[in-house]
Amino acid sequence: MPPMLPSLLARTWNPGTTSAEFFNQWHNPADVFSVLLILGGDVVARALAQLSGSRVTPVAFSFGWVAYSVSAVVSVFGANKLMPAPDCPCMVINGQTGYVRDNHSWIIGRMVRDYGSWMHDDTRHQLERIIVERWNKEKRRKSPGDPDPPRPTQTGLCVSIYNSERVLPGHPGRDAIYYFGLMTGVVQLGIAAIPCGIHGNWGIMVITAVGILLSLVMGSLGQWKQEKWACRSGKQNSVILTKGNGSQHAIVVFGEARGLDLEALAISPAITDTLTTTVTRVVVILLTLLWVFLLIAASALKQDTWYLLAVGGIGMLQNILAAGVSRTPEQFGISLSFQTVICRPKVMETLLEVEAKYHGVGRSMLGVLFPGKLRPQEEELWNEIAVRAAAAMEKPKLSNDLGAGHETSQEVKGS
Repeated sequence: MPPMLPSLLARTWNPGTTSAEFFNQWHNPADVFSVLLILGGDVVARALAQLSGSRVTPVAFSFGWVAYSVSAVVSVFGANKLMPAPDCPCMVINGQTGYVRDNHSWIIGRMVRDYGSWMHDDTRHQLERIIVERWNKEKRRKSPGDPDPPRPTQTGLCVSIYNSERVLPGHPGRDAIYYFGLMTGVVQLGIAAIPCGIHGNWGIMVITAVGILLSLVMGSLGQWKQEKWACRSGKQNSVILTKGNGSQHAIVVFGEARGLDLEALAISPAITDTLTTTVTRVVVILLTLLWVFLLIAASALKQDTWYLLAVGGIGMLQNILAAGVSRTPEQFGISLSFQTVICRPKVMETLLEVEAKYHGVGRSMLGVLFPGKLRPQEEELWNEIAVRAAAAMEKPKLSNDLGAGHETSQEVKGS
């Protein structure tokens, strides 16, 4: 046992070795890019869902592409789809029948999620007015000496009415985030060219160029367009988009025989199981193999790796912005024209007024937004509206019958 003590004391205690290793790693990171390249696949998937549809889908080359390509293979063979599931649960209600469907469309989910950013100014002003009225009412009811109640965050229900405009499915709009994706690719190539121009390190330039090319090929697949707009157009129906009971907004869209069939769009991803073609599957497999080869090639780079990290970091920033940014329906190929808004402090008040102006629409929302049992006086109000609507429908029919009878009598007299 004692002979071990001299050997332990003879060992070199050198804390500078660890410091040197840290310095070398931060000065020139090794194998970091190859590790980062397998992170963030879900972000890439959402960015593609946001921007895909046209032949050029500017989702930048970033760290998550290898992970996404592997998950895409699983998706096209397992779920037979490329589009991810919507990240905002909502309902689509038929305005005539009241039939409720859970939404499975990415486009409709993002329309409902981002409604606060693209709602009409009239809706915003009406909502603000109702909230202020409710707040003032609560202030008047408080006891003397009590602090003012907090400002309500929402109140009642706002129903916004839109008409569909004529559109071409698969022709999304191009906004700032679209052009930012194109600019990101140019900036990435510029950064990758710096080490090549300084001391001839062309490896980073090649990795960046190949990565951008592979990302553009994946986004250009026609499968994206087929899945994203898997519905007919020109159907004359009305649909209601809402998050369900307790939500602040409901969006009513009248088709007017011009726009997309949003009801069919909402359910098509759930009922269509054979969207993915053989060509798509083969291309996705080939792209995945190429991404793996690119990952292996990137791990061989030992010099100027900070430039490669900068390229991937800028691409990841663009992916995050594209995946999370709010977009208008026009950017998804759906054109809507605002008509009016109905907003009242109570949900029942809003539904009654909607039903009075748009027969069938208010009652279609009743079971979802007001699931409780109706009071006797509420049932009377709904019955009165139904009677008035039936009478209004009978008037044109009666006038048509009278006109037809008058024409018949004239013919008899003439004969």
